[in-house]
Amino acid sequence: MTSVSVAGEWQLLYNRFYRKLTIYTMQWGRIDLSRHRIAAAPFGGPVAAIRDDSKIVQLYAESARRKLLIFNAAGRALASAIWDRPGGRLVGMAWTDDQVLVCVVQDGTVYRYNVHAELCAPQFSMGKECFEQGVVDCVFWGNGMVCITEGFLIFCVPDFKNPVPCRLSDPGIDEYPLCVAVIDPQYTMSGNVEVLLGVGDHVLLVEEDGVQQLGVGVGPFQKMAVSQNGKYLATFTHDGRLLVILTDFSKIIFEYTCESALPPEQISWCGLDSVLLYWDERELLMVGPHGHPVSYLYDEPIRLIPECDGVRLLSNSSMEFLQRVPDSTVSIFQVGSTLPAALLYDALEHFDRCSSKADENLRLIRSSLAEAVETCIDAAGHEFDVSRQRTLLRAASYGRAFCSQFPRDHFQEMCKILRVLNAVRNHEIGIPLSIQQYKLLTAPVLIGRLINANHHLVALRISEYLNLNPEVVIMHWACAKITASPAIQDSALLEILLDKLKLCKGISYAAIAAHADNSGRRKLAAMIVDHEPHSSKQVPLLLSIEEEDSALVKAIESGDTDLVYLVLFHIWQKKPALDFFGTINARPLARDLFISYSRYYKHEFLKDFFLSTGRLQDVAFLLLKESWKLEKNPMASKGSPLHGPRIRLIEQTQKLFSETKEHNFESKAAEEHAKLLRLQHDLEVSTKQAIFVDSSISDTIRTCIVLGNHREAMRVRTEFKVSEKRWYWLKAFALATVRDWDALEKFSKEKRPPGGYKPFVEACIDADEKAEAIKYIPKLTEPRERSEAYARIGMAKEAADAASQAKDSELFGRLKLTLAQNAAASSIFDTLRDRLSFQGVY
Repeated sequence: MTSVSVAGEWQLLYNRFYRKLTIYTMQWGRIDLSRHRIAAAPFGGPVAAIRDDSKIVQLYAESARRKLLIFNAAGRALASAIWDRPGGRLVGMAWTDDQVLVCVVQDGTVYRYNVHAELCAPQFSMGKECFEQGVVDCVFWGNGMVCITEGFLIFCVPDFKNPVPCRLSDPGIDEYPLCVAVIDPQYTMSGNVEVLLGVGDHVLLVEEDGVQQLGVGVGPFQKMAVSQNGKYLATFTHDGRLLVILTDFSKIIFEYTCESALPPEQISWCGLDSVLLYWDERELLMVGPHGHPVSYLYDEPIRLIPECDGVRLLSNSSMEFLQRVPDSTVSIFQVGSTLPAALLYDALEHFDRCSSKADENLRLIRSSLAEAVETCIDAAGHEFDVSRQRTLLRAASYGRAFCSQFPRDHFQEMCKILRVLNAVRNHEIGIPLSIQQYKLLTAPVLIGRLINANHHLVALRISEYLNLNPEVVIMHWACAKITASPAIQDSALLEILLDKLKLCKGISYAAIAAHADNSGRRKLAAMIVDHEPHSSKQVPLLLSIEEEDSALVKAIESGDTDLVYLVLFHIWQKKPALDFFGTINARPLARDLFISYSRYYKHEFLKDFFLSTGRLQDVAFLLLKESWKLEKNPMASKGSPLHGPRIRLIEQTQKLFSETKEHNFESKAAEEHAKLLRLQHDLEVSTKQAIFVDSSISDTIRTCIVLGNHREAMRVRTEFKVSEKRWYWLKAFALATVRDWDALEKFSKEKRPPGGYKPFVEACIDADEKAEAIKYIPKLTEPRERSEAYARIGMAKEAADAASQAKDSELFGRLKLTLAQNAAASSIFDTLRDRLSFQGVY
């Protein structure tokens, strides 16, 4: 009896059964489809309605102002908004795959709304030509659209996520096409949309780079519809024939002559096995490739909403689903079926009645029991009636008890899916998904649609039930709660949020805080972000809500120098210099990082920082570094203008060093350096030779004497208090350098040199002037020095005599080795050895 009652609802189309299920009684009150433009989203999505301004309608008690109304599939109101958009009448309206409602008005302006009737993205225009000519019609697919202007030009938006309109090839027509259809880009060879225009007795296929004529002589076509897989085209001809043709027009699959030659108001595919035609007379005709069609009569207007496995039928009072009966359901409930699944289902009925026939049925299908269990599970998945689902699953469970090898996970997985489907099919939620639609849509996408409609509790329970991460649900709920609770105090709202947010470990508190900030609740944002465990997320948000001090503390606590630098640069740009210095000076890590960076890139700013914090010696060292950079400048060695700034920098350095008792040496050195540079600069100006600057005091004196400028040399000596002993060395060597032996001799006779005549001897020997050296060697007071000097100029006898006067055995031995190659010198040393009895030395 059960199978008879189930199968009695089916309609046979050739060898295939179809069923029409009533899913909902619509709850939307007085909505009349004949008075409204309707757009229904696939996959059980929402329905948008707006009063059709091209028709004269009775307003009842409603306002004369048009409204955009959005309902779920059960007719439960979700949102509404006044429709007052400029740009002319509404030309087209459809939902994208992301459940964004796209509305196109006559001047080519495109508006996009979310399920709450809120503008969710900026409007955009289809372009100047659409604005000037006006848009006549639009055809949508997935996430794209084509529109046709009054000048018969075609424009396309390939993807609403990146709405960049482009113009397709000019079809070259002079009247509006009889019908229009599009082939989804995913099913075309080029990967771009193809537009089919019914023109005359053929079809024009319009692409971005060309136009083709197809099916010449087959038309004219009054209506067209492309199948879900893009392979077939259902067309209604001018003489009342329904043709199904391959989209390349290479073959006519089947043909059916309708009773009326009037074109249907709507044409749609029902899966891939049949085509639906709907006329204004409220007759719905389902035509298949073979046999007689099936006719359904309605006493109210309907809208056809194609789905991947059937068609939803929307009327003023109900939402129905017309689909081909799944094979598993047919095998169980077809009248007279003796297939294993039917016998297993029948066995359950006998078992419930305690009939022994249950065992007989099981024995009959023992070899096919696993197949029967699988079929019952599959049939349960295709059912919308919960009691029938339960009965089919009980039958599967009953058979599984006698089939130990059947995998348990199939049964458990189906139970999970059905619990999810039954939950979202509830009229409060209103998403009437079939199991095929659910598998194609996927659970994460379904959860996303639930939270977008603010069904957070159902979405959370489904996520937990399917072991999916509930973070996306809780985050969306938290953001929605903040937006919807302007009257709740920040502290109270924080407690409410934290109570739920703690359910999900690793959730991004920073993202929720950012939403609170964008909603104008900066204090709440600061309170939320304090719970963010990841500094890399916490610190940037604290900066965005102007909590710089907290951001700096958190960055320092994290130990991440990159984060500290991020905060430093942010504060640096926003705060006055003194405030910035005060902020970082109290925090050693931030201060040290700032100093490290500024030493290389921001010298002047670093000087300001050191001055503001009283670190004068650090400013002085920076000035010294700047003077060194000037010293390395190639222009500095050529004399001139750069010496002035260098000297001033060093003088500033001296003043800063003098302010601190610990840097007396540095202060004195800087003072001397500046004085020397000024003197050297004057020398270069007077001599017109860039050879003085950056040389030492000794080199400066020596250079002056070499140039014959003895007065300036004496001036340098006096300025820098050069000792008399050092002066003699410098002048002696300078005079020897220019080989002015007379001047050298005169200099030696001015008075007795304070350090003796050794400088004169060394200068002459260094200049390789033996004759001059002999003048001064005898004047050396130390025998050792005389002996060594004579040895250096090769005078062995004199060296030996001086060594013997010194009575220094070590010196005597060293000189003998020095002059060992000179045979005469060796003889002299041997004679002296005997004379002085130095045999023990050797």
